[in-house]
Amino acid sequence: MSSRRVIVVGGGAAGFFAAITCAETAPGTGVMVLEKGPQFLSKVRISGGGRCNVTHACFDAREFAARFPRGERALLTPFKSFQASDTEAWFESRGVKLKTESDGRMFPASDASQTIIDCLLRAAGAAKVNLLLNRGVAGITKFAGGGFELTLSNGEKLSCDRLLLATGGCRVAAAGQLAVSLGHTLEPPVPSLFTFHIATPWLRELAGITVEPVEASVPGARLRECGALLVTHWGLSGPVILRLSAWGARVLHELNYRFSLHLNWVPQLGAEAISAELQLRRQTQPARFIVNAPISPLPARLWEQLVLVAGIARDTRWAALSRAAQHSLVQQLIRTEFRVTGKSPNKDEFVTCGGVRLSEVNFKTMESRVCPGLHFAGELLDIDGLTGGFNFQAAWTTGWIAGKAMAAG
Repeated sequence: MSSRRVIVVGGGAAGFFAAITCAETAPGTGVMVLEKGPQFLSKVRISGGGRCNVTHACFDAREFAARFPRGERALLTPFKSFQASDTEAWFESRGVKLKTESDGRMFPASDASQTIIDCLLRAAGAAKVNLLLNRGVAGITKFAGGGFELTLSNGEKLSCDRLLLATGGCRVAAAGQLAVSLGHTLEPPVPSLFTFHIATPWLRELAGITVEPVEASVPGARLRECGALLVTHWGLSGPVILRLSAWGARVLHELNYRFSLHLNWVPQLGAEAISAELQLRRQTQPARFIVNAPISPLPARLWEQLVLVAGIARDTRWAALSRAAQHSLVQQLIRTEFRVTGKSPNKDEFVTCGGVRLSEVNFKTMESRVCPGLHFAGELLDIDGLTGGFNFQAAWTTGWIAGKAMAAG
């Protein structure tokens, strides 16, 4: 009797981890990975600016799951089975040491994504996983008695007992067509983790400035986040904006990425504390120009622009600051309003909200509830996390669980 055959569609992080786990757990199983492109692990290669943000140093399953705008409840049990500490141990046992940065992101000590790619390729080779490039899947047929037949884009046909779909985020609905053809429902794909386009000239002149912390809110969507903000040539980015875009992925899509954004540049200070600070400046630095005396921690260039936008002339000294002008400056500091007119993806790291409906998948095994023998892993599912290594951890975790389940039969 021939050994069981498992086919993994998708040669990314989730697909590789599932294939390796399955082959190592049940060495007699024939495991094959089909990648439609010319190289494996292409997203691993570009992630983290080429350094690969492997995971995040958060070792509480509930706290980790809370970083997922979509998928928090579904991922709680999986993270209790395989979490960030397990990922770290997995790579270290294979000779790849990880390091933790001050913000919790974990990278290979080499600072090179190639280290992670080489490790996964070595592990796949050692486990005798059959790796095939340029093998797109055109269609899948489910046999009545169990098992599947795959028709490849080159006309070749392959059969298997267990099938894993790990084809990545559904940037367009067509990317989830294989799952749909096997009875699954797709939640409509919309972008997540994107930056905001803002045309305001004075803001764009500040490109490169970072401010932390800043509170950003979208009143029309009941969204509010706090964190570091980066001013760019096209508008705003940084962790606080990326978090807003993740939690607001669907509602901001419905607004066609045109909405009002409010920024509180000094959330650690209330309006009264700011007013008291300005009053102190009037008393202690009466002859100094207001534009030259920023409130900490605001960068000098940003402070200068906020003073001017508040309607205070460049040559106004603290002694001449009127009550009305002071009120205007306080309002500008706690609620600068911008008009967002569009979005851009976060570097090359596309993350999509949407994918296979979570209620149709058993997260204890990652097996389909509507098509026995079919499993899922990674971003093809309607799960997406915040930036910082969370999406990779979801790939490792769901891949590991699917691999174990497929190995068990």
